[in-house]
Amino acid sequence: MDHRKMPGMATQAELTILQKARGKALDELFLSLMIKHHEGAGDRHDEAVAEGVLTLPTIDDLLSEIDEAADPATADTLARYFQVKPGGYGDGDRMIGVKLSTLRVLLKQYLRAGLPLPDIERALTSPIHEHRLAVLCLLADRASRALKPRTANPAELTAIYDLYLRNTKFIDNWDLVDCSAPEIVGGQLLDHPRDPLYRLIASGNLWERRIALVATHRLIRSGETADTFALAELVLDDREDLIHKASGWMLREAGKHTAPNELLAFLDKHATRMPRTMLRYAIERLPAETRKHYLHLGQ
Repeated sequence: MDHRKMPGMATQAELTILQKARGKALDELFLSLMIKHHEGAGDRHDEAVAEGVLTLPTIDDLLSEIDEAADPATADTLARYFQVKPGGYGDGDRMIGVKLSTLRVLLKQYLRAGLPLPDIERALTSPIHEHRLAVLCLLADRASRALKPRTANPAELTAIYDLYLRNTKFIDNWDLVDCSAPEIVGGQLLDHPRDPLYRLIASGNLWERRIALVATHRLIRSGETADTFALAELVLDDREDLIHKASGWMLREAGKHTAPNELLAFLDKHATRMPRTMLRYAIERLPAETRKHYLHLGQ
């Protein structure tokens, strides 16, 4: 790459004029040169890749970095925490011992790398838990950016959502669900029919039911709580504690953010029937006397 001809770089003549400029003229010239510089950055990046000066990161690079950060002692701790044991809800999974905080540091250079979705989907099928967790965090970040006005990309969001729902068998622990369902499923359904939530909540798969519940966190943040309450009513008789926790959590968030009266109405109607864990989670942010009242009803 000839750096003297790099797109967006100021010429010597422009720099000389800039040095002599004063006041408003200086401000306007400086701004125009900076705009020119940033517009040229994309061209310089493409040239560097084409000439082999810059190598783009790949999903395999990310997985290799995760493997290098593995720690057997941490793996044992995580395996106990996520019940990776015979009969546990994490039975059959494989932990290599990389904490989420470490994964987020490793992910930084990959979040804006534009990794191809087919490569990401392949990585999501990895037998290693931390690989799948990193991939889902990456997808959630891309889904979130696809929703923002400045980086809106409905096609990207839909592609991520479709990828996610056809791979739910690999999203098989609560951390994998919770880091991804709000931005990917909830984000997609902000302006689409909510039927998929009701198909998921009727699933025999624990994790698909949790996806349905936790996805509503994104809806709650946008002031929409009707689906949270409707889904919670559908799992009152669910036998899984992880569903009770997710439902109670979402009820609490709905009451805390946008629908305190609706939460109280839900509790008035269902407290006597709610699983104890769901009830405790749902009332956590209510005043002490109110909590006592509903706990008494739920006895």
